[in-house]
Formats: sequence, structure tokens, C-alpha cells
Amino acid sequence: MLRGLAANPNLPGEFLSRLVAVAADDELVWVLAERADLTPEHVATLAAKGESAATSLAREGRLTADDVDPEVWPDTALALLYAGRGRPEWARRFASDPDPRRRESLAECPGLPDDVVERLAADPDVGVVTELALWAPAETAARLAAHPHAEVRSAVAYNLATPPEVLARLASSEGLPPARHCLVCDRHATPFVHDPYCPHIDCMLPPGASCDGSHESTVHTMYMRASENPGTPIGAVAHFAAHQSMLLRCAVAARADLPPDACQVLAADPMPGVREDLAANPAIGEAVMRRLAADASPDVRRGVALNPLVPLDLLAELTRTAKIGPVLLPRVADASPDEVADLAASPNPVLRMLVAQRRDLPPPVRDRLADDTDAKVLFSIAPHPGLSGRQLHAMLDRHGSRVAAAVAANPDAPAALLEAVTAYEPPARKALRAVAAHSNATPAALCACLDDTRARRIALTHPALPPHLVAALVAGEDEAAAEAAAAHPALPRRVMAELLARGGALL
Repeated sequence: MLRGLAANPNLPGEFLSRLVAVAADDELVWVLAERADLTPEHVATLAAKGESAATSLAREGRLTADDVDPEVWPDTALALLYAGRGRPEWARRFASDPDPRRRESLAECPGLPDDVVERLAADPDVGVVTELALWAPAETAARLAAHPHAEVRSAVAYNLATPPEVLARLASSEGLPPARHCLVCDRHATPFVHDPYCPHIDCMLPPGASCDGSHESTVHTMYMRASENPGTPIGAVAHFAAHQSMLLRCAVAARADLPPDACQVLAADPMPGVREDLAANPAIGEAVMRRLAADASPDVRRGVALNPLVPLDLLAELTRTAKIGPVLLPRVADASPDEVADLAASPNPVLRMLVAQRRDLPPPVRDRLADDTDAKVLFSIAPHPGLSGRQLHAMLDRHGSRVAAAVAANPDAPAALLEAVTAYEPPARKALRAVAAHSNATPAALCACLDDTRARRIALTHPALPPHLVAALVAGEDEAAAEAAAAHPALPRRVMAELLARGGALL
């Protein structure tokens, strides 16, 4: 409840000062640090509670470099460096810090001086160099691609700044000296395979990590990262379409620049997951799309429906064989005005449902769909802006709770309609949540939402909720609701004072 109170925008100044004074746990300090009305005295008081508090304030921009001594608050200074508000001499100080955790945190920071980058690239701790390799500029990333540790090379393959020619070498391991180490052989004699159910709670190796001298699991991760990196030339990874690793084949199948011969190989892949990723790829072309539309796997067929370039006639066929819910498909979102009109007039209700998901329909098309007799079409069109209260009432009258949540989600739904939605028995739970979030919800409608746990927590952010209900919910058994109620702007001052008194006694 104190956390909720700390977030309350109407907290009086004297109450805020008291809360700042008694705040003793990190979570409460974090919430207070986000307030825009903290005075310099508040900031100083919070910062004096410890480095965790000071770091939160630094991240929120409440402390500057002038306020921080890196010898006293090193983590706070690192937070400022990460935000670009630190000092270059701090970076040089942390580059030689005896704690590798701090050097690793420094390696994440953007805009480091060149000499600091050089020192981190030569750091004796592989974790520090690996972190640098993830974010380093192009020239440094290119040099680290030849690092003797495979984990560093894998990080370079992830880095979006790594030059394409370097990524190509990492994807083949050609043109680079052999890696001499990985995290597995650093810790265990090879050959070694890490038990997926390793009982050692301090073990940091991923499940299944292995090394027989070739650092195979780390190299596999490097190939994956190179395949997923858009800067890697497709010619360097297309051969993974026939690799024994399904994960590598999936990564290649999603490439937007996939060549036709690789498409053909992947379309015949024995694993449905690979074919599903391929099916949604706009690079595959119509012939492969039609082949996959007849796939035995419903997930693959749905992948074709999700393809931005699927022909509309093929999409119509897929509505009969693939499970497509009320979602805005990319191809429908990009449909031309003539195609939108054709879809809205289709005898196929699924196609009408799909086009009804658009929120930019011309009024004549929108109104035609609003008069549809099919409930799933109405469920899709009901949230469309511009529908009248009469149209929404008519949908509710025809199909009741089947469309109630969608009707309540319409931004123009009138207050009377929202109250009608809450009157259904049994309650339409999703509809109650939509009502609780609606700007037009009345106190009566919000009261009806309080019996549902999830809707209650949403309603507690609504400005129309009556103050006496807010006060009652602060004292309720639902802790999440009590916290939300404590943050409500309508919380009476008397209740705020009671909460502070109770919290002060507890702290």
C-alpha cells in the first residue's frame, strides 16, 4: 500500500515528505524516484538511504555527475555512464576496476572513449570482452572476431555493427584462426556434455552445452546469431537450409533475402516448425506458398495466411483449412480499397471477419459489416471507431455476451451501453475488463466490475471510480487491488494519513 501511495499523483507535499523520510526498502524508493514532484531535499534524503536508492535516482535523471562520487557510489556512476551522463575519467577508472562485474557493466555503456574500448577488448576476464563484443563499434567487433575464445566470437556474430564480411567469416569459421577456448572447456575436461538437469545451483553453463575440443555448442550459437543477424550476407548462411540442426534451419527459413533454391529445400523439411517459419516469409514466392498451403500441418497453413504477400484467392482457400482467428493479417492490412470492398462483400464470413479487423474502413464498408448477421464478423467490427450507439446496441441485442467484450472496447461506446454490458448474467469477464478501461464508464458500470479480480485492478485506475469505493478497496484482502487503490487520485486525504501512520509504524 505504501508503494501505491508513493505513486499517487495527488499525494500532498507533507505526506510525500513523510513517505520519503520513512522509505526503507528498495521497491518503495524506486517508485518514489519516478515522481516528478520531488524537491532537491527529497532527492538528497532518498539518495542518502544507500547506493541502490542513488542508482534509481540517477536512472530517473534526478542525480547528475556533480552529485556522484564514483568511489562512494560506483554502481550509480556506472548507471550515469550507461545513460550517457557520466564523465570520461569515470570510464577509465572502471576499466581497471578489480571487480570484473563492474568492468562488464562498463562494457555495455555506449560512447566509451577509444582507449577504454581498447583496454576492455584486452581484458583478462572473458565475460568483460564478451559483453564488449555484443555492442562494440564495427572496427572493434571486426578485431574481436578473431579472439581466441569462442564465446567472444559468438557475441560478435550477434552485434548489429559487425561488418558483413566479418559476419560471413563467422558463419563459416573460415578465414579465422581456430578458437582455443569456450565456456565448457574452460571448466571441464573434454569431451563434456552439460547435464540439462545439472544439480549445481551456481553452474552458469546452459543446458546441453558441450565441447569435444571443437567448442560445438558455442559454435552452433554463433552460427545461429550470424544467421539471424540481418547484416550477414545470405550467401554465407543459405547452406544452413540443409543443416542437421532444426534451429539453424528455422533461422534461415525466416531470412527475408532467402534464395529460391533454399526455399525449395526448406519447403521439403521434415519438421513442421521449419516449414511454418518458411510459410510466413514473403521471400518464398507464390509457387512455394501454394505448395505450403496444402501442407498437412495446420500451423504451416496458418503461416501461409500470415504471409504479407499471400494471394487473396489462396487466403480464401486457407480460411477453410487453417485455423485463423480474429486477427489483422498483414495481407489484409495492406489490401487496396477495391480489395477491401471485395472482402467485405465476400460470401465467406471468415474473410469478412478478417477485413473487419481493420480500423480504417470507409464508412459505407464499416456500416455494412456492422449489419452483418454473423457473430464473428460483428466481434471484429464492433471496436471500429465511428460506429453509433444505435449500431452497437443492435449488435449487443442480436448476439449478447458473444460480442459484449468487443462492443465495450469501442472507443465511442456510450455510458448506457457500458452499463448494459455489465448487467449480463453470468458476467462476461472479458467485457468487464473492457468496461473497466473505458473512458466513458460510469460509477455504476465500474462498481459492477469490482467483483471480477482482473477487472477490479483495471477499474482502480479509472478516475470515475467513487472515492468511498477506493477507500474500501485499500482495506480489502486483494493486495494488488489495495496497492492500486492507494495510487488512485481520488483516495481521500484521511485514508492517506491512515496508511502513512500504519506504514510508519511497520517501518
